[in-house]
Amino acid sequence: MELGAYSFGDTQLNPDGSPRSTAEAIRNLFETIEHADKVGLTYFGIGEHHTASMPASSPGAMIAAAAAATEHIILGSAASIISTDDPVRVFQQFATADAISGGGRVEITAGRGSSVETFPLFGFDLRDYDRLYAEKLDLLMTINESVSENVTWSGSVRPNVDDLAVVPRPVGGRLPIWLATGGNASSSARAGKLGLPVSYGIIGGEPHRFAPLAELYRRSAAKAGHTGDKIKVSVAAWGLVAPTKKEAMERFYPGWRNLNIEMGKLRGWGAPDKRQFDAQAEAPGAYYVGDPDEVAERIVHLHGYMGHMRHFLQMDIGGLPQEHFLESITLLATEVKPRVERLLAAK
Repeated sequence: MELGAYSFGDTQLNPDGSPRSTAEAIRNLFETIEHADKVGLTYFGIGEHHTASMPASSPGAMIAAAAAATEHIILGSAASIISTDDPVRVFQQFATADAISGGGRVEITAGRGSSVETFPLFGFDLRDYDRLYAEKLDLLMTINESVSENVTWSGSVRPNVDDLAVVPRPVGGRLPIWLATGGNASSSARAGKLGLPVSYGIIGGEPHRFAPLAELYRRSAAKAGHTGDKIKVSVAAWGLVAPTKKEAMERFYPGWRNLNIEMGKLRGWGAPDKRQFDAQAEAPGAYYVGDPDEVAERIVHLHGYMGHMRHFLQMDIGGLPQEHFLESITLLATEVKPRVERLLAAK
């Protein structure tokens, strides 16, 4: 089981609650990835958001910088919003990062986007949501599967590519491309049909309810003739690890509350309810908040339903202090990971 973390960047807060700079948030994120590599975390994902509180708007740039400063950790987008980006540029950015890393440590996770701010920002119509994603994912896969630098592709959402060079190529010829989904059944079926690994974002409810979607994914892959190690599942979730459950709850709740207040203003949600937080932070809820023993046990419990090979947590939300983020990363790598390995071996 691979364990990891992901982040959209998290803008720190001053004592009076006012936000600090987004530039500082990016520097903190870079520091965290360096730290994650040093303590032995397997994976770090950088998501794409375009807000003042979550300013990691360019996963490719962040991953290229991190690739130069790390040695072992796998780096991926979590996710790149492929619907409103140019797949040619996305591929080039990640292939560049792959070259910087020495090869084999860079992945793309292609998402449609649960937040829709990229559509007006880049001049796209939200009504074209799925058509944009389907065609641009096809272009990204066409580039990746090409046996040479020159690529040919035609579609309706961007100009055609007519035997043109797309460079650089990844060190190993191709990049791992994952399909990200928040639980849409058609996305699971699409990932299976295309033979892509699938990454489920589970940030609410009971995680084991995603088990039928993982089964649909595997059935769809088998029906399309896709087998082997490309057919795999990962889970992205919220969580925080601390020396004790009490510390984890006390550290994670303020950021959860801040984020829900912010999102409530944008989406018309009601005020956050601590009872909801408490319920989600206990089994069988979706938040992996606790001490190393509890977090390890809950990851292994979900594995019994999902059979996933990677579990990674978003920890830095709503202004979580950087020292708590770094400590959680350390505990995840040095305490949770060996416990997960022992528990899985015992099964």
